[in-house]
Amino acid sequence: MRRLTHAVVLLTCLVLVPSWSSAQSSITGVVRDTSGAVLPGVNVEAASDVLIEKARSAVTDETGQYRILELRPGSYTVTFTLTGFNTVKREQLELPADFVSTVNAELRVGTLEETVTVTGESPIVDVQSARRRRTLDENLIESIPTAQGYAAVMVLMPSMVQSNGGNNNVLLSPGMIVFGGRGGRGNEGVAQTDGIGTGAAINGGGVSGYGRLDTTEEVVLTASGGLGDVEVGGPIVNLIPRNGSNRFENRFQASGLTGGMQGDNFTQELKDAGLRTPAKTNYQWDSSLMNSGPIMQDRFWFFYATRYSGSGNDLPGIFYNKNAGDITKWTYDPDLTRPANNSSSGSITPTLRLTAQLNRRMQVGFFVDGGAFRLSDYPQIGVVGAVPLATPETGTVGGSGRSPMFQYKGSWTVTSRLLLDASYGSYHQDWNGREVPGNNRDLIRMTEQCTAGCANNGGGVPGLTYRAQVWNADYMEPNRWQAAATYVTGAHNMKAGYQGVFHWQQTHPHGNNYNLDYRVNNGVPNQLTQFARPYFTDSRVRYDALYAQDQWTRGKFTVQGAIRYDHAWSYYPEQQIGPTQFIPQALVFPKSKGVIGYHDINPRFGLAYDVFGNGKTAVKFNTGRYLEAAVNGNGNYSALQPSNRVPTSVTRSWTDANGNFTPDCDLLNGEAQDLRSRGGDSCGRWSNLNFGKNVYSLSYDEAILKGWYNRPSDWQIGVTAQHELLPRISVEVSYLRRWLQNFTVTDNRAVTPADFAAFNVVAPLDPRLPGGGGYTVGPVYNVNPDKFGVTDDYRTYSPAYGNVSQGYNGVDVSVNARLRNGLQVQAGTSTGQTVVDACEVRDKLPEQVSGGAPSAGGIPYNPANPYCHIAPGITTRFTSAGSYIVPKLDVQVAFTLTSSPGVPLEANWNIPNAVVRQWLGRDLAGGAPNLAVNLLAPDQMRSDRINILDFRVGKVMRFGGQRALVALDLFNALNLDTVLVNNFTFSPGGAWLVPQEVLTARTAKITVQYDF
Repeated sequence: MRRLTHAVVLLTCLVLVPSWSSAQSSITGVVRDTSGAVLPGVNVEAASDVLIEKARSAVTDETGQYRILELRPGSYTVTFTLTGFNTVKREQLELPADFVSTVNAELRVGTLEETVTVTGESPIVDVQSARRRRTLDENLIESIPTAQGYAAVMVLMPSMVQSNGGNNNVLLSPGMIVFGGRGGRGNEGVAQTDGIGTGAAINGGGVSGYGRLDTTEEVVLTASGGLGDVEVGGPIVNLIPRNGSNRFENRFQASGLTGGMQGDNFTQELKDAGLRTPAKTNYQWDSSLMNSGPIMQDRFWFFYATRYSGSGNDLPGIFYNKNAGDITKWTYDPDLTRPANNSSSGSITPTLRLTAQLNRRMQVGFFVDGGAFRLSDYPQIGVVGAVPLATPETGTVGGSGRSPMFQYKGSWTVTSRLLLDASYGSYHQDWNGREVPGNNRDLIRMTEQCTAGCANNGGGVPGLTYRAQVWNADYMEPNRWQAAATYVTGAHNMKAGYQGVFHWQQTHPHGNNYNLDYRVNNGVPNQLTQFARPYFTDSRVRYDALYAQDQWTRGKFTVQGAIRYDHAWSYYPEQQIGPTQFIPQALVFPKSKGVIGYHDINPRFGLAYDVFGNGKTAVKFNTGRYLEAAVNGNGNYSALQPSNRVPTSVTRSWTDANGNFTPDCDLLNGEAQDLRSRGGDSCGRWSNLNFGKNVYSLSYDEAILKGWYNRPSDWQIGVTAQHELLPRISVEVSYLRRWLQNFTVTDNRAVTPADFAAFNVVAPLDPRLPGGGGYTVGPVYNVNPDKFGVTDDYRTYSPAYGNVSQGYNGVDVSVNARLRNGLQVQAGTSTGQTVVDACEVRDKLPEQVSGGAPSAGGIPYNPANPYCHIAPGITTRFTSAGSYIVPKLDVQVAFTLTSSPGVPLEANWNIPNAVVRQWLGRDLAGGAPNLAVNLLAPDQMRSDRINILDFRVGKVMRFGGQRALVALDLFNALNLDTVLVNNFTFSPGGAWLVPQEVLTARTAKITVQYDF
C-alpha cells in the first residue's frame, strides 16, 4: 500500500510538473538567402510520425541559426518558411538517437506557395557534439543474433570491460553483468532506459536486470565525453523504448532451442586439462507479444508487451552430491549421472508504456515493468553464481522473482525557446537466494582446499563448496529523479538541471544452526569459520546534483561547457548483531552516519570543429572530472555500516584430532588452545580478536568522509577525428587518457612494519611455470605470532603513506556503414593499457589487506601478495555487427563478432607450513596450515583470446501489409572450445588451470517474428 500511494502521488506531481525526453536528438543548422546572407526569423518545423504532437518548431535567430531539441529517433521532414521567400522542404531525414543532425537551407525570394523539396543523404557525422557514442537502430537490433537483453548489445561496445571477467553467455541467454570502461572502475558503467537509470542500488549501479531488446527501438552506447548531466565517466548504455504511434501495430516474437540443437566442443584437450563434463543448454525459450497504437489519435498512445521465458542448463564439471542431506557424511561423492544444473520453470513479464499529449505544449508518460511472475514458487534448484564451484545442495531458491520498475515522465514546452522537463524512476527487487524448503539447518557448509590429489573427497575440486546452504534475504530499492530547464536560441543550447538519488539496501544473511563453516584439505579439517549470523543490515545512500551547461555554435566551431555540483552522503538506521551463540550479548548500534557529506564541483569541456564546413569531417576534444558512483557497496558509502566495522565472522586454524568433525575447543575463547592431550582438538587464535565485542575493528579518518574534492574521482582527456568516407559510411579515431584519484589505504595501528617477517618463496620446479619454475617470488610478509589477530584498522587516503596511482592510455577506432541497399555494419577496436602502482604503500603497510586497491581491481592487497606494480602491456578488444537482406530473395543474413583478450592467469600455491618454515624460520602465525601465494606476476601469463562469432540466416515473407521472419541463429558458429574460467589453485606436479567454464558449444536457435 505504501508503494502504491507513493506511486500515485508521484504520478500526480509529474502530471503537474512535467519528463525528460532522453533520446536527446536535435536538428540544427543555418538558413541563408541566395547571396549567402543569414536569414533571421525563419520558421523551421520538424515533422514525424514518431512525435505524438506530430511536429516541433523553432525560429532562426539573428545569426540565422536554429535548433530543435528533444526529438525522438525516426524519419523527419524539415520545412523552412519565411514571408517573401519560397518554402524549402527537406524530406526523409533519418535521425538516430542522441545525435545532432546539421541541416542547412537556402531560401530565395518567391512566394510561400512555391515549395522546393530536397532529398539527400542524412548526416552521419555529428559535428557539434564532443561525445563518443554508437547507435544501434531498430533494424540492426532485430537482425543480429543476440539474446533479448541489454547485456547482449552492451558487449558490442569495444571499450567495455566486464568486471566479473567476462560472462560471454549473455549473447545466447539474457543476463546481468557489471561493467565499466577501460582504465576506470570496473563497476562504473550506467544502464538506462529512456535516459533514466535502471542500475542496482549496489555495485556501482551498472548492473541491471532491465533492458529488454524486444521493447527497444534504438540503443545508444556512449563511451565518454558526457557533460553536466552525468555523474560518472564510464560507459552508458541507454535503451530507447518503443512508444506506440497513431496506428495499431502488433508483433509476435519468439526464439527457442532444445538440447538436441547444441553441438559438442568437449575436446580431448579439455578432458586432459581436467574438465569432466562441459556446459550444456537443455532448453531455452523467449517469446513476447507486443501491441501498440492510439487510445486517442494524436493525444494518447500505448505500448504493451508480455514476455514469457525460461531456460535450463547443465553446469560444467560439477555433479549432484550422493551424500547431500546425510548429516553423517562429510565428503563430496559426485553422482556422475546427474550434472548440476540451473533451471527455471518459466516466468511471465508484463510491460506497459503510456504517452499522452495533454495539450499543445504538455506531454506526460508512464512506464511499468511488472517484473517476472514465476510459474512455480520454487524453481528447480541449481548452482548459484557465475563460476560453478558449489554443489546443488548449496543452491538457494531465487528471490520473489518480481522486480517491478516504474518510470514517470513529463515535458512542458513553455515557449519555442524554453522547455521544462522532469522524470522519476524506481524499482524494488528481492535478490540473492532464499532458503530451500525442507533445508536441514544442522548441516554445516564445507569448502575443499585440495592442495594435492584429494582422492578422498570427490576426486578433488579446489575451492569446491558443498553440503549446506547459506542464504541472504536481500532487498534493494534505487530511486532516481531529475528535472531540467532548457533554453535554446539558434546558436546556444543552454540547460540547467537537478538530479537526486536515494539508494536503499537491506541484507539478512543466514546459515546453519551452529554458525560454523569448515575448510578441509583432502577431506581433513584444517580451518573453521565462526559467524555472527543471522543479523540484519540497512544502508541508505543519497546524492543531489545541480548542473548548468551550454553549447554554443559559431561558424565551424561548437564549444560545450558544463559545471556540475555533487553532494553525496550515506547513513544507517539503528541495527543489531546478536545475540547468537558466539555473541551472547547483543551488539546494538544506534542510527549512524557513513559518508558525512562530499562536495564536488566538476568542470567538463568539449570542442567540436567542422573542418571543411560541409558536415562531413569533425575534430573533437573533451575533458572533465567525473566521480565514483554514489551507491551502496561502493567504498566509503557502505564501509561504515556496523556489520563492516565489527567482525561478523572470524577464522581459526583447526586440527580435528579425534576425527569427529566437531571442534572440541572453547569457541568463545579467541586464544589458541591445544586440548589434544585431553581428547579434544587444537584450535588456533581468532584471526580478529575483536570478534564478539562492541569494539570497532575499523575506524575512519573523518577527513575522507566529508569535504570538498575528497570523493574518489577521475579525470579524462579525449581527442577524436570523425570523417564521412562515403555517403552513409563514417570512420572515427579517438585517443583517451584517464587517471583515477583519491585512493584509500588501511593501516592496522596495532602493528608496525617491524611486526612482520619478510621472506621469499621459491617456486617449485614445474614445466608449466615460466622458465620451468625455480624462480624467487617476494617479498612475502607474515605477521609475528604475538600480533596475529590483533586488529585496529584505520582507513585514510593513500598520500599519508605513499602514492597509489592508476592511469590509462588508449586508442579506439570505429567504422559505421548504413547503406541504402540495406547493408549495415558497425565495427570497432579499443587498444590500450592500464598501469597501476602502489609499491610505496606496500613498503610502509605490509599488513594492508583491503581498502587501498584501485576499484578497477588492479592490486589485491594481501601480505602474501608480492606484486604492487601492474603494467600488463597493450591489449586490444574488437567487436563488430552487421546485417543485410539479399534483394529479391528477401533472405536476411546477420552476424556479431567479438574478440577479447584472455584473462591474466594465477598460480595460487597453498604452501604447507612445513615448507614455509624453511624460508620463514618459524611456523606460520595463528597455526595456519598453509599460506597461499600467487607464483605468477600480474599478466605474466594469459589465457587464450576469446573469439565469438554468432551468425543468422533467415527468410523474410510478406503477406500484404504483414511481414514474417523465420531465422536460424548459430551461436559460437566456429564451435571454439576456448576456456573462459580456470581454477587457479596450483599444486606442484598436480592439477592447475583445470577448466571451469568454456565457450558454449555451437548452438542453433530458431527465431520467428510476425508483424501484423
